[in-house]
Amino acid sequence: MSQQGAPGGDHVRPVGADGPAPAGTAAEAEDVAPVGPVVPSPRPPRSRRRRARALLVGTVLAVVIVAGLSRVLWIIVEDTSPSAVLVALVLALLPVLLVGAAFLWLDRFEAEPPGLLLFALGWGGGVATAIALAVNTQASVLLDDAGPPGLVTLAVVAPLTEEVAKALGVVGVLLLRRRELDGVVDGIVYAGMVGIGFAFVENVLYFSRSLVGGGTDELAVVFVLRAVVSPFAHPLFTMAVGVGIGLALTRRGPARWLFPVAGLLVAVTLHGLWNGSTFVDVAGGLGFPLVYVLLQVPVFVGAVVLAVLARRRESRVVRRHLDTYAAAGWITGPEAAMVASLPERRRARRWARAAGGPGAEAAMVEFQELACELAFARERHRGRPVDEEARTEEERVLASLWLLRRRFLAPSGGPTVLGRAPVPA
Repeated sequence: MSQQGAPGGDHVRPVGADGPAPAGTAAEAEDVAPVGPVVPSPRPPRSRRRRARALLVGTVLAVVIVAGLSRVLWIIVEDTSPSAVLVALVLALLPVLLVGAAFLWLDRFEAEPPGLLLFALGWGGGVATAIALAVNTQASVLLDDAGPPGLVTLAVVAPLTEEVAKALGVVGVLLLRRRELDGVVDGIVYAGMVGIGFAFVENVLYFSRSLVGGGTDELAVVFVLRAVVSPFAHPLFTMAVGVGIGLALTRRGPARWLFPVAGLLVAVTLHGLWNGSTFVDVAGGLGFPLVYVLLQVPVFVGAVVLAVLARRRESRVVRRHLDTYAAAGWITGPEAAMVASLPERRRARRWARAAGGPGAEAAMVEFQELACELAFARERHRGRPVDEEARTEEERVLASLWLLRRRFLAPSGGPTVLGRAPVPA
């Protein structure tokens, strides 16, 4: 790739090269910034055929999601009443806001595209629920004589059907935009969004049924159980699949694809134990509370610990690869440290806004996002052959970082390097 105009450019190796850059490059000192003009390489325009294919795929997926969601909601309305469904929709939205905020908080280093997040939500709420409703209903007919779902239906058929249907949504994200799924954190986020969408529609079903069948008292009990006590249940189950896919993407060799299979088995098992707890008569009907304390709480705590550790790993990945670019003179050492630290990123944004207004802050945000994209791309191609498209994209991002730096530094009248000194406490 070309590094025209960048000091130390000869030391920049393409993505996929392992190890640190050679020493003795231009940006080793924190108070020295690279100088010289950089002509950005514009993002290569997609061909008309690729744009048409993307539009067609997006349209088909949107139609499938809307059709599935409409079908499920229509069944719920027929089973209950329109007014009950309206109340249930409002109540079901509350845990979505809470749980969704938690997963978005986790996704801080490289925010996922809103379109893909909406796809994951839509798949969980529209496609996975439609599949589960059809299969579970048929299983109830065959196994329970169309009566209330029995142990086999709830603890075996439903978990297997629902988790497979939700897992397909994460696989769909991987097939649609492979480059957006970089590891465990991304797998957790997309799996969580699929689970949130599924739980939302399922809550609409249970809330509306309880309101029609038992009035507001029964609705209050069901709301507490599903929206207060266990709002993370479905996202947690599906999160195991996301972790498995994320691990597979960061490993080498054909055996890495055993991770998603293991993740699916964990999700089905946890889901089955959760559903089956309602049939356990222990200590006078305390089966569900015992399973909640002994299973759900530890799983939730473990998931939180895993998510935090995965995000810390992302920080190390970002710092390691950005240090390579800093050693070559494309960015500075303090900038690499800033991008790899969430507190420093917040401080840098505040400083940019104070120094140059909203425009400088927006440039800082974009700088941070692109720098993370650069680091994750390098990690994604580490140890693998790199094609010309990846090299061109790397060059475009590097050039864009130079221009963005000028936008958030120029208004301050300060030095051409973002160090800790000009950033107020």
